[in-house]
Amino acid sequence: MKFSKSFKLLALIFTVSLVTFSCSDDDDNNNSSASKSTILYASNNSNGNITIYDVTDASNITTSTLLTTSTMADGIYYDKSSDAVFQASRSGKSLEGFSSISNIMPGSAINSDVIGTADMSSPREVAVNGNIFVVADNADADGDDTTPDGKLFVYTRNNGLFTLRNTITTDIKLWGIIFIGNDLYAVADATNRLVVYTDFLSKTADATLSASKQIAVEGIVRTHGLTYDSASDIMIMTDIGQASNGQDDGGFHIIDNFTSKFNDTANNTTLAVAQQTRVSGAATLLGNPVDVAYDNDTKTVFIAEAGNGGGRILAFNNIGNGGNLTPAVNNSLTSASSVFISKQ
Repeated sequence: MKFSKSFKLLALIFTVSLVTFSCSDDDDNNNSSASKSTILYASNNSNGNITIYDVTDASNITTSTLLTTSTMADGIYYDKSSDAVFQASRSGKSLEGFSSISNIMPGSAINSDVIGTADMSSPREVAVNGNIFVVADNADADGDDTTPDGKLFVYTRNNGLFTLRNTITTDIKLWGIIFIGNDLYAVADATNRLVVYTDFLSKTADATLSASKQIAVEGIVRTHGLTYDSASDIMIMTDIGQASNGQDDGGFHIIDNFTSKFNDTANNTTLAVAQQTRVSGAATLLGNPVDVAYDNDTKTVFIAEAGNGGGRILAFNNIGNGGNLTPAVNNSLTSASSVFISKQ
């Protein structure tokens, strides 16, 4: 049942933990000046609203909310050029975009002004390359739930419309996706594998596509989220552990010098845990970390935690040695599903 807007607004007021940090855009890897604002965008599968954290000033972290017509949402992305935030609506089974959000009063109800068609069944993460938006759909693609598969919906954004360009059927179950150049990296849900589809944007027709390469990531039980920072060549992948335990068996893996490590790991072999840094343990509050964002300027990892305590937005710094770290930021967000960082 959809909550009333007033109830939704009240339910999204929570206490913000304070920590000294400054974040950078996942897709903007230039070192930014201290004068820039640092914004974290978060989506959730509880009410579909967009939560916006201004963490520029650690002594005065503020939170605002935009009330959407969705009741469940996943992958989220912010575009600076149009001051627009986009998310994959799981309730609407489509992409939705909201322009000029800096001019919208906090707590306002908003309607999508960048509209897409309801093509998907269970949309998850969104990856963006120019005006191309790719959404990973986690639903069974062939009617046989014993076989792993999924779909990648490829949309073009022009003015106020999303147009479905083509659909790629995969032989893995999908969740997190991200572009590195024109290559699309994806996690294989229900496994510990990372795959890549090279020159993905050149596939412009409907097709069934196998990964160009896949590797197993030792130490991960079941991966969901991933992010990559080109300035530091760091890949971060989340581990939700056992799906039946959403409270305390999750973690995330930091893979520095990712490019060389991925290239040096042969197809269908394993990247050793000794070449990674793992953060996990009871103090982390990681049970079902479904998405991740990273700020290379401050070496801070942000997590959308869907399970522990009903859902949280967590941040970790001093991550160099990994281990059972206590979050520097711990905010309640019921059924948190996706995070994105932008410096503005």
